[in-house]
Amino acid sequence: MNKIDDYQSFNWSDLEDDQAYEIWREARLNAAKNGRKYVPVRVGDLGNPTESEVSELIRRCDEANFALYESKETASAPLLGQFAAAFGLRVAEKHRSADGSGIVSLQVSDKAAQRGYIPYSPRGMNWHTDGYYNAPDQLISGFILHCVRPAGDGGVNQILDPEILYIRLRDISPDHVRALMHPGAMTIPENAEPDGTVRPVSVGPVFYSDSDTGRLQMRYTARTRSIAWRDDPATKAAEACLRMCLAQDDPAMVRVALKAGQGVLNNNVLHNRTGFQDKQDGQDGQDMGGRLMFRVRFHNRVKRNV
Repeated sequence: MNKIDDYQSFNWSDLEDDQAYEIWREARLNAAKNGRKYVPVRVGDLGNPTESEVSELIRRCDEANFALYESKETASAPLLGQFAAAFGLRVAEKHRSADGSGIVSLQVSDKAAQRGYIPYSPRGMNWHTDGYYNAPDQLISGFILHCVRPAGDGGVNQILDPEILYIRLRDISPDHVRALMHPGAMTIPENAEPDGTVRPVSVGPVFYSDSDTGRLQMRYTARTRSIAWRDDPATKAAEACLRMCLAQDDPAMVRVALKAGQGVLNNNVLHNRTGFQDKQDGQDGQDMGGRLMFRVRFHNRVKRNV
């Protein structure tokens, strides 16, 4: 089992077909093990990646739900947009901090619309998937994170494929997966934005199927404030087990300290970030610039652009 169709043919929500699960499980764990050996895919032209570059990045995303790449080019909105289009990523999320192309600049900021939000601070970020607070019809299925300037120290990401976490949970108890599939498993309360708009309450499962491919997707945050879990013993046990799995040093977790020009193309994998310190100004007083990441999010997964 190593082709795209083979991975998609497995019905992850069928918790009774143990034979199919064991075959898929072995293939996924082997893929994760092999993926840890990969160096970033070299992309010569972000705006026009070659067929071989695109094929390799798609293959890695199919096997591990993420792929690292690197380029010597200075990223810009047009270049990242063209890069994303090569993977069928054409539906950019409308985010309050995004520019006209859907790109959000993640850097330390004191702007009113960003003040108090951890992505715009040097504080560490706990495990989460992007857009876990989005409405059911606005779920995030993929994103690109591109490093323009790394931090002087820290700012390291950990990445874990949600399908690997699914395996860990199912191996412990299929009931944990079943509880996290419930349509009311996790609730994010409404939130008043600085501009007076209100982000509505978001209620949904943790594990759900991608509408296009059937592959497993995940919405999750490890935060303990402004979140409500379904009030039943099964969900509480599943949430506690999930948190325990993420606290362990899983061999499938990958640590990434992105350098300038490097990025992550992915199907909204679980990730976190350590705290960081920005570079000090140069000896001549020149501003060295703080950590800057470009992020653009999508409502569809990485695929071949046909």
